[in-house]
Amino acid sequence: IPHIDVMGQLLEMLSVRLGEVPFYEPGLVHQLDEDYFKKIEAIEFAVKFDDGKDVSGLEKADIVLIGVSRTSKTPLSQFLAHKKYKVMNVPVLPEVNIPKELLEIDPKKCVGLIIDENKLNKIRKERLQQLGLNSAAQYAKNERIKEEIAHFKKIIERIGCPVIDVSDKAIEETANEIIKYIDNQRDIKG
Repeated sequence: IPHIDVMGQLLEMLSVRLGEVPFYEPGLVHQLDEDYFKKIEAIEFAVKFDDGKDVSGLEKADIVLIGVSRTSKTPLSQFLAHKKYKVMNVPVLPEVNIPKELLEIDPKKCVGLIIDENKLNKIRKERLQQLGLNSAAQYAKNERIKEEIAHFKKIIERIGCPVIDVSDKAIEETANEIIKYIDNQRDIKG
């Protein structure tokens, strides 16, 4: 069977340039090592404990995200999970009491997410339209949004955790702020 060695010369040049001898072992990039399994565990954790479904995750979580609807809690949870953090997110609604366990965990692993009211109004209206629902629903009304944000602020004050404004930030920017804060808290703890 005829063949062409497309990697040999490249590997040899890299070896000379880097002063390293190649392992010549296929699959090293895709190894199923401890890091890989830690990432999978974190992703499964974020899915299981998405949207406050099961409060038993609060104690085991590395990060607990708290916020009103449409503050990017779920996408942030998934992004952070891919960075190997076990993340739980808890929605805040005036009609629903927060889990008492949320007040019992270390507030240093909690982060509140807030967004500009006008921006949230726009996002919620767009979401309702995507779902084929009336964009004038209570969910997107300014009064409702103000009520939710006021309730959120009271809860965050009780918890005593930092708040990040996600209004004009990409998921990656917010995630980096959270990682910096959480890692700093771990360094302080020792």
